[in-house]
Amino acid sequence: MNKLTLTETMQRLNQLNEKGVKCTMLGIGPMSKNLIRASFLLAKKKDFPLMFIASRNQVDADEFGGGYVCSWNQDTFAKDIKNTADELSFSGLCYLCRDHGGPWQRDRERNDKLPVREAMELGKRSFVYDLKAGFDLLHIDPTKMPTEEKTVPMDFILDSTLELIEFCENQRRKMNLAPVAYEVGTEEANGGITSLEGYSYFINTLTSRLKKKHLPLPLFIVGNTGTLVRMTENIGNYDVDQAMKLSRAAREHGVGLKEHNGDYLSDYHLALHPVIGVAATNVAPEFGFAETRALLLLDKLEKYFRNIGLIDGTSNFNEVFTDAAIKSERWRKWMVGDKQSYAPEDIKKDRETKELIVNISGHYTFNNEAVKTEIAVLYANLEKVGIKPGDIIINEIIKSMERYIDYFNLAGITSLLNLDVFTGFHI
Repeated sequence: MNKLTLTETMQRLNQLNEKGVKCTMLGIGPMSKNLIRASFLLAKKKDFPLMFIASRNQVDADEFGGGYVCSWNQDTFAKDIKNTADELSFSGLCYLCRDHGGPWQRDRERNDKLPVREAMELGKRSFVYDLKAGFDLLHIDPTKMPTEEKTVPMDFILDSTLELIEFCENQRRKMNLAPVAYEVGTEEANGGITSLEGYSYFINTLTSRLKKKHLPLPLFIVGNTGTLVRMTENIGNYDVDQAMKLSRAAREHGVGLKEHNGDYLSDYHLALHPVIGVAATNVAPEFGFAETRALLLLDKLEKYFRNIGLIDGTSNFNEVFTDAAIKSERWRKWMVGDKQSYAPEDIKKDRETKELIVNISGHYTFNNEAVKTEIAVLYANLEKVGIKPGDIIINEIIKSMERYIDYFNLAGITSLLNLDVFTGFHI
C-alpha cells in the first residue's frame, strides 16, 4: 500500500498548506472489521490517506490478553488490515498507529495501580510488538499513572516520554526496522499539559532534550482543544482560539497539533479544523455508535418481518446485545453524574438508561461470542427477505465517517501527495 511514510505525508501536507490546500488528517479508531472495510471503501472512493489509531485495550499482544476488538494482537490486526486492502484492491496510503501507548494504558494495569517500573516495563514490551508488526506511529503516553494527585508531575511525563522514545529507537535499530513516527502528550486533564503554558513548556523542553540525545522529534503533540466525549455527544466547549495557539506553538518546532475526542463535533467546528491548523483529529466511539445504531435498526426490521409472517422466529439479538453491553461495565467511562455508579440490576429496570448504555458501549461487545451468534441469525433472517444487512452496516459507518472527510478537505489528497510537489508542482 504505502509509498510514502507518515512523516513524508505530513511534510507534503505542510507544503500543500503553504500553497493554499489545507486539510486535517483523520485518525480512525478500529472498532470492528466492518469499520475497517468501510474505511477502505470510503478511502478508495474519496482518495484520502487512512490512519488507524488503536489503543492498547483495542489491540495488544496476547501476553496482555489481546484486544477487545476482534481479539486482535498487533500481528493479526496488521494482517487483517492488509487482507482487507488486498481484497478491495486498495492501492492508497494506510498507516497503523498506536494510540495511547505506554504504561498503565490497559485498564487492568491502571486498576491494579502497578508501580512505575513494572508499568513501564509492560509498556515497553507492548511497543516492541508494535514495532515488529510494522506500526507507523507510536503515541508515547505515560500520563495514566494512578495517583492521588490531580495531575501527573510534568518532570515524570518528560522523563518517561524521553525514556520510552529512546527505548523504542534502540529496539528499532537493533531489529533493523524502518524509522517510525512519534506522537506525544495527552488531552487528559491529569496529564498536566492541557494549558497553552504547559503545552509550550512540554514541547520546548522535550524537543530540546531529544535533540541532545540525537533522537527524532515527534510528528504530533496532543493538545486539549476543549473536546470531551460523554454518552453519545461531545459535551466539551470547543475553543477555537486555544486550538489556533496550540497549533502555532507546535509548528514552531515542526510538530503538528493532534486532537483527540473529535467525535460528534458539529459540522461548523469540523469545517474550521483545516484553517485553524489542526494537523490531525482522532475519532473512535462515534463510528462504533454508527454500527450499533445500524444493528438496532436491523433488529427492528427483523421483528417487523416476523410480525407480518415473512420469517419464522427471530434472533435474540437485542436481549443478548443489551445484556452484554451492561455487563461490559465499559459504559461507566462515558456516563455523567450519578449514572456512572449505577448497579446493573437497576439499569435493567430503567428503559431509557438501558437504551443509552447499549448505544454507548454496544461496540465493546461486537466480539462477544453470544452477540456474534445472534448477529449471524439476524443476518440470515434478513437475507431471506432480500435485505442485505452487511451493506446496511457498512453504509451507515461510511455516512458517519464521510462528513469528517468532507469537512477536513481530505477528498483527493492522496493523488496530490503522490505528485511531485518539489519540482514544478503548482496548485
